[in-house]
Amino acid sequence: MTLKRTARIAGLWYLGFTLGPFYLIYVPSRTVVRNDAAATAARVLGHETLFRWGMLAETLGAAIFLGLSLALYRLFEGVDRHRARQLVALVLVSSSLGLVTVVFNAAALLVLRGGDPFGAFDDHTRAAIGMLLIRMHGQAIGINQVFWGLWLLPFGSLVVSSRFLPRWLGYWLLLDGVAWVALSVTWFLAPNYQDDLFLYLQPVFLAELAAMLWLLIVGVRERRPLATTNA
Repeated sequence: MTLKRTARIAGLWYLGFTLGPFYLIYVPSRTVVRNDAAATAARVLGHETLFRWGMLAETLGAAIFLGLSLALYRLFEGVDRHRARQLVALVLVSSSLGLVTVVFNAAALLVLRGGDPFGAFDDHTRAAIGMLLIRMHGQAIGINQVFWGLWLLPFGSLVVSSRFLPRWLGYWLLLDGVAWVALSVTWFLAPNYQDDLFLYLQPVFLAELAAMLWLLIVGVRERRPLATTNA
């Protein structure tokens, strides 16, 4: 398999990241009402199919993230195998945590639907427990933002060192990784400022979109054999 084809495969895996806005932004905007457990319960049950699609998309997102890391390992193992392994390890942690977040939403739906196991709880209690589980889903995503940034550090470093991808893209990815870590630290220490910081950092977060498009459209610059170079 040529280096260019490996890059295109990685770009296809990266394309799966387009699921992110669906389950991270759209589904919560349609089903969750901040600080109102009863309204959230009504919305989740009223849009149960959408809520389930969100859980499926989030599960697929974790699998796609892992597949992307393995494709990038294949692409960069000749550059620095140690850093490529670091990339895969950090993605593995992030994907595992991502699957845990899906469990919280699945448990919330189970509680909100009621039935025999929860017959002892009235509607108000079920709504409160369901809201707690949905909030725990959001908290897990906040923690996962650390790894959304950390994996970009070896990725960006590998791009800079590769010589078959542009260095400016690698430096942009490094900056993107630092931005996600900074956003996560803000979530831990000053959550009221996280939304504002997220808006300010939007140009930095576009680095991954640029990387996806570059891998898909341009691919990589193939290294010429040494004999050809000398000739």
